[in-house]
Amino acid sequence: MLTKSQARTFFVGGTVLFSGLFFALTFDTHRKVPDQTNADQITPAVVAGKKIWEENNCMGCHTLFGEGAYYAPELTKTVDRRGEAWLRVFLKDPEAMYPGRRKMVKYDFSEEDLDNIIAFFDWCGKVDLNGFPADPPLRAKMEGVAASSAAPVKLLPSPVPAIMVTAACTGCHSVAGEGGAAGALIGAPPLDGVHATKSRDELRQWISDPQKIKPGTAMPDLVPAVVSEEQLEEILDYLYSNAETKPAA
Repeated sequence: MLTKSQARTFFVGGTVLFSGLFFALTFDTHRKVPDQTNADQITPAVVAGKKIWEENNCMGCHTLFGEGAYYAPELTKTVDRRGEAWLRVFLKDPEAMYPGRRKMVKYDFSEEDLDNIIAFFDWCGKVDLNGFPADPPLRAKMEGVAASSAAPVKLLPSPVPAIMVTAACTGCHSVAGEGGAAGALIGAPPLDGVHATKSRDELRQWISDPQKIKPGTAMPDLVPAVVSEEQLEEILDYLYSNAETKPAA
């Protein structure tokens, strides 16, 4: 048993010690903030993007850095997950890519607005949050399976057609050895060898109306909202440029 004097000394000593540790850790955290947040990379575009985020109350549906609502996806690492091209197309018209399957408001952002929003998201994704948000637990396994099971194929020529970048095809699929940031997460296959698994007509039908062929698929409806019929043929010409004999249309 401690005497009153010993208990008082223990209490006061413990309070001083742990208060000192608290203030030291707080000071150390604040000292590291500029480096962890990449403060030197906060450009005018990043500031403008944050202003757009706040003015449109994006946090009313989404979370950022773990803060906000939980109605819509967490966006801290959205540039890493989706890629700039995908985000640009989606933010222009969310409903066009996913008719009847997205509740996101169409804000009619200008090209400058889109540049600023993506710059803000890109900066957010590079902030050191000590491992938050964590990588999906199956990412490494899925990437490993994809790498081990994929048959060697000849890569398609680079660069890819502009429409495939504009339509964000390379945001989900890898093409010519590039892109496909979201592929491992949603099972989007590489497109270099697609000519060996689907005929040109089958692929045309799939791109034109993926929901009809596979209801619930993550593949968005691109034709004709994002990709015209002529551009679709351009995409098919490119994807089948590796085929020794192109399947008949």
